[in-house]
Amino acid sequence: MSGRRPAAVVTGTVRPGWEGVRDAFARGQAEDPGGAQLAVRHGGRTVVDLWTPGTGRFGYGAVPDGAAGAGGAYVAQSAGGTTRAGSTHGADGTAGAGGEAGTGGAAATGGVPGAATEHARRTEAGAGGDAETGYRNGHRTGDGSATGTESGTGSGTATGGQALRADSVGVLMSVSKALVAVCAHLLIERGVLDPDDPVARHWPEFAAAGKAGTTVADLLAHRAGLPAYTDDPAGLPDALLLDPAARVRALAAMSPVWDPETAFLYHALTYGDLVGEVVRRVSGGSVGRFFAREVAGPLGLDLWIGLPEGAEHRFVPQRAVRPGPTPGQVARAVERAGLAPGDRLATSLRASSAELARATASFGTRRGRAAEFPAAGGIGDARSLARLYAALVGPVDGVRLLSAATVDRAMTPCTDHLPQPGVLHRLDGPDRSRFGLGFELPRPGAPLLGEGSFGHAGAGGRLGMAHPESGLAVGYVCTAMAWEPSAGPDPRWMPWTEAVRKAAGLGG
Repeated sequence: MSGRRPAAVVTGTVRPGWEGVRDAFARGQAEDPGGAQLAVRHGGRTVVDLWTPGTGRFGYGAVPDGAAGAGGAYVAQSAGGTTRAGSTHGADGTAGAGGEAGTGGAAATGGVPGAATEHARRTEAGAGGDAETGYRNGHRTGDGSATGTESGTGSGTATGGQALRADSVGVLMSVSKALVAVCAHLLIERGVLDPDDPVARHWPEFAAAGKAGTTVADLLAHRAGLPAYTDDPAGLPDALLLDPAARVRALAAMSPVWDPETAFLYHALTYGDLVGEVVRRVSGGSVGRFFAREVAGPLGLDLWIGLPEGAEHRFVPQRAVRPGPTPGQVARAVERAGLAPGDRLATSLRASSAELARATASFGTRRGRAAEFPAAGGIGDARSLARLYAALVGPVDGVRLLSAATVDRAMTPCTDHLPQPGVLHRLDGPDRSRFGLGFELPRPGAPLLGEGSFGHAGAGGRLGMAHPESGLAVGYVCTAMAWEPSAGPDPRWMPWTEAVRKAAGLGG
C-alpha cells in the first residue's frame, strides 16, 4: 500500500497533448465532496472538456440548495500569516468562512485552521446519485474535433442527490461579475458608453447624495464607495433585496462611504446592480436580457443571468463544507479590524455580509435562480465559460466579442495605486485583490493563468479566465463551496492550472 489517495472519477475528453490536464484535474478533485467541470480552449478550439461527480462526502456544516455560507464580510482573510480585514473578496464568502480569521488563517468555524475541511473529508453524508463510469475512445467534442482516449471507473455519491454531468449547470457566484463586465465593454466598444462618463449621464437619479462625479470606471473597478445597499447593519430587507428595482433605488439614494478617487473595496453584491443599471439605461433592457441577446445567443452559451424555467432540470445545487459566519462573528471581526461599531464603513461591511448571505440562500429556490442578481447569481457550465472567455481574446466559430484594444483596456490595473478605505489600509498586504475594468487581475491568492491573464473567481472556487497572448481560455465550475482564500489559491485549481500552462507552452 502506497498510501496515495485515489484519483477522482473523471469523464470527458481531451485532445492529444493535453492528457496531463485530465490527470491533474483528477488529482485536484480527489477529495472534493462536490462535483466539478473543467473546460479549456486554446486558439479558439476545445482541448479539454471534463467533469467529475465528486465523492459526496459532505459532512460538517453541509447545507443543501444554495445556502452555502457565502455571507462573510470583507474581513478576516489571512495573508502572509496575519489577519487581513477589508479583504476585497471577503464579502463574496471567500474569507475563510467569513469574518473570524485569526493569524495564519484560522477561520470562525471553531478557530482551528482546516478543521472543518478535514471533518468534511472524514464524514459520510449519504448524498445519493451515481457517478458516471465508462471508457471513451475517439469521442467527439462539440466543435467536431476528435479527442484522445478517456477512461474512468468506479462509483460515488454526488452533491444534493444529483450527479454533476456533462450538461449540468450551477451557480457561478462572483464569476458572474465578468458576464456583467462583458456587457459594459460591448457598449463601450460600440461608442455608446465611455468609462470616463459620469454615471449620472446615463442614470440621472444616481447623482443624488454626492455621487455626481462618480464615473462608470469607478463602478467597474469597485471604487464607487457603495459596498452595501443600506447603512443598516442587518442589510436590505428580503422584500426589497429580491426586487431589482428596489435595489437600484436604494443605490441611487445612498451617499458614498468613501470618495471614489481615494480608495477601493470589493462590491460583492452591489457591483451587479450598479453596472447592470448603466447597461439597462444605455441598452434599454436589463443586463440579463442584454447578455442573452448579445453574448449568449450569438455564441450558443448555456450561461444566464436569470435561469430560464426550461433549464431548471439541469441545475445542480451548491453545498457548503463549513458553516457561514453568524452576524455576531462578522461584527466582532469588523471591530477587530479597528472599526468602531458605529463607523459607517463598519455598518456597510456588516450589511454587505448579511445581504450576500440571503441572496446566496435564495439561489436554492426557483425564485432566486430566475431573478437577476448580476453580481453573483449567474448560472451556467464550465464549457460555456471557456467559450465566452475564448471569444474575448479571439474568434470562436466566427464570433469575437471584443477587440484586442478593448481587452487591453479592460485589463489595465485600476486599483493598484489605491488603498482600501479608512483604517483598512493598514491591513493591505501583497495578496490584496487587483482589478481592471470589471475583471480581476492575477495575485498570489488567485493567480489565474499568470501574468498577462485576466478573469474572475467566485465564492467556493468557481473560476473563469483567459490569457490573451497564448489564446488560453478556461472555465471551472464546482458545487462544493470549499475555497478558503485565507489559505491561498484553491488546492483544487493548482494541479490542473500548472498542467494547462505546461500543455500550452507557458511552463509549469
